[in-house]
Amino acid sequence: MASKHSSERLIQQLQHQGINNAMVLEVLRTTPRHLFIDEALSSHAYTNHALPIGYGQTISQPYIVARMTEALLEQGNLDKVLEIGTGCGYQTAILAQLVPQVYSVERIKNLLTKAHDRLTSLGLDNIHFHYSDGHWGWAENAPYQGIIVTAAPASVPEALLEQLAVGGYLIIPVGAQNSYQVLLKIIRTRRNHYEQYTLDEVSFVPLCQGIS
Repeated sequence: MASKHSSERLIQQLQHQGINNAMVLEVLRTTPRHLFIDEALSSHAYTNHALPIGYGQTISQPYIVARMTEALLEQGNLDKVLEIGTGCGYQTAILAQLVPQVYSVERIKNLLTKAHDRLTSLGLDNIHFHYSDGHWGWAENAPYQGIIVTAAPASVPEALLEQLAVGGYLIIPVGAQNSYQVLLKIIRTRRNHYEQYTLDEVSFVPLCQGIS
């Protein structure tokens, strides 16, 4: 019951912050965020804050998860989405309840294994996992109508632009850690043409290269 009340308070906060998509709000309301963090942090599960998940990574602030997901859904034709940075699997779980197929890439093996087990236990069977460097995307399954990136590169990886379908949306934070970062929406309007919009100032962990 405490989790339910805390979840409702969180949803009210998100609405006050401008999240309007009813489907996004409902999925955040019903997804058990406490299952994606360590038990020691469970009392903070439904606060509007990022929390550590180990390996120098975090579970994103619920507002940012909602903001990025809402922006992605504006594309309106999402059969297949690529997520860069599975992490604990929370953003993955939100996407998997809103789009038919989610392809998720993670560079840290232990995080990927835990996320896979957690999401499988929740019955989310439309997620495809890949252990790889997120800068490379997942070319074998491209193009994607939507791509969402949950860590910040210094600049937009070329591979992600190439793997975006014409008409597709890329939602990505860009900028150095502990420096100015912005959340971008990039639309591939034609084969060799992209439009870019700034959505928010943000603070993300860096999108690192290599695997571990």
